[in-house]
Amino acid sequence: MPIKVLFICHGNICRSVGAQYIFDKMIEDGHLDHAIECESAATSTEEIGNPIYPPMRRALEGHGIPIGDHRARQMRRSDYEKYDLIIGMDSENMYYIDRIIGSDPEGKVHTLMEYTDRPDELIDDPWYTRDFETAYRLITKGCRALMDHLKENELA
Repeated sequence: MPIKVLFICHGNICRSVGAQYIFDKMIEDGHLDHAIECESAATSTEEIGNPIYPPMRRALEGHGIPIGDHRARQMRRSDYEKYDLIIGMDSENMYYIDRIIGSDPEGKVHTLMEYTDRPDELIDDPWYTRDFETAYRLITKGCRALMDHLKENELA
C-alpha cells in the first residue's frame, strides 16, 4: 500500500495544490509512484470547483512543475481514515483541520514545515501576501524535507 499524503490550505487553489504538484514531481523524479500518493484539499468551501489560482500556476510552471486539471475540494472527516498524513500550511489550517476531523489519535496531522530545520515556520497565504515566489520556495523546502522523512522512516 502506498503512503497517502493530503496537503491542506484554506481554499485549495494556492498552497495545498502547489504542494501537491511539487510533491507529485518529486514522486515522479524519484520513481516512487508505487510508494507514495498525494492529493490536496481546502478547509473552506469558498473555492470548491475552482482551478489553481493563475499566479500560483505561473509560479509553479516557471519552475518546471507540471500542472494537472485541478479542481478545489473541501476536506472531509472521512479523509482522516483515507490518508496517512494530513499536512497543513499555517495555524488557521491546523485549527480548521481539527474542527473537520475532530481528534488526531494516530498523529497524522502536521504542518509542512515541521519536517524542515525551521519546524515552527508557517507558509503565509500568497492570496493575501501576493508573494507566490516565497510560497513556492517554502513549499518546495517543506516537500523536500517531507520526502526525505518518508524515505528515511517509511520507505526504508
